[in-house]
Amino acid sequence: MTSFALRPALHFRQQRTRILRVYCRNLSRTHGKPESRGPVELSYSSIIPENGNETEKPLVILHGLFGSKRNWGSLTKAFHRDMPERPIYALDLRNHGASPHVTPMTYEAMADDVHKFVVDKNLRNVALLGHSMGGKAAMAFALSLKERSTPLNTLSHLIIEDITPSIGRLSPEFLEHISAMKEIESLPPGTIKTRSDADHYLKRHEPDVSVRQFLLTNLHIPSHLRTGHDESHDRVKFIVPLDILASSMDDLGSFPYRYSAEDNSVPTTWDGPTLAIKGTKSPFINRKNLPALRAFFPNICLEEIDTGHWVHAEKPKEFKDLVVRFLQSS
Repeated sequence: MTSFALRPALHFRQQRTRILRVYCRNLSRTHGKPESRGPVELSYSSIIPENGNETEKPLVILHGLFGSKRNWGSLTKAFHRDMPERPIYALDLRNHGASPHVTPMTYEAMADDVHKFVVDKNLRNVALLGHSMGGKAAMAFALSLKERSTPLNTLSHLIIEDITPSIGRLSPEFLEHISAMKEIESLPPGTIKTRSDADHYLKRHEPDVSVRQFLLTNLHIPSHLRTGHDESHDRVKFIVPLDILASSMDDLGSFPYRYSAEDNSVPTTWDGPTLAIKGTKSPFINRKNLPALRAFFPNICLEEIDTGHWVHAEKPKEFKDLVVRFLQSS
């Protein structure tokens, strides 16, 4: 689950993935990783209404894998124009953007982080929107509310963009992307001075220019390299912790609550108004996993937009209109 559409994995990619999995497991043994003993404080951006309301009926947005709050800048402004009375918060999930780099990278941990944010900000009647990995984190948060004994007015609406609470392996392309990003980081100092330079190397692994551009939003180039003063030994670096993400692929393919297809049962539900938005060209919501989505969230409405997996980026106006209409009508 990520912020771009994925193509079917080929046989040679599957073979390469086995090698990459071993490589990533070795990384987790040899590199120390900061561990979190509890929820972390998430970085965020916000738009606050003119009346100063920071807590009532906020829209809280969670990005996908390799994404950040910056990906939602234009849409947060568009949401604010249509819903000027609502505060808008876009979060950086752990190991993304400006938020802490910690393990574990599980949906339970991400839900705990979001819960901490909601409690610390004293938010009420939250509308929670999540795309892909962020959508799974949003679903985990909603389903955990009964366990937390939270006030009934904590969460009012749930919006899930092109993902379901499914359990399975992620596409091999995720590990390929991480491997390519690590290769760029390891190039001799001065090799990469611009994003165009980095794109040249990334193109060997990823033919889709939109995917490459998205991945490169995480690339940090020291200012002296950009200006041509590369006498130091600095290298470019990605702001996401590649080792942590590489060793977390199984966790990111999982989900903390299991659906039983035999009797269509789930251990818990969230019964509030829920909107699922599917890209018609995306395979992430399909006839096999849709029953689980409906079982966990019985008050769900499914809408479709003619896009791939990155619905909000491909057709932002149509996506924004669906979300606004849902929040204003229910």
